[in-house]
Amino acid sequence: MDDETLKVFAYVNISSYRVRSVKALKGEVKTPTNIARDADIKLNHISKVLRQLKECGAAVYLNEGAKRGRMYRLTSIGEEIADYLDNTGH
Repeated sequence: MDDETLKVFAYVNISSYRVRSVKALKGEVKTPTNIARDADIKLNHISKVLRQLKECGAAVYLNEGAKRGRMYRLTSIGEEIADYLDNTGH
């Protein structure tokens, strides 16, 4: 991992919600409802978690103008972090 990816990893890794959300998004495009279900996070918490992942560069939403039904996916940095988490047993 390069330095920028390590910084993002450190930020993601200090929150179990962010870790679970990254794992839930690995290799997929999902709505917040699906991410919350797959990551076992209450729906009222997922918006904040997804905003944090977007701000740190680990995730993006694909339909920027949409207020409802946003679709999220990991960035290349997010995918690298998800792979690392899987390989280290997090």
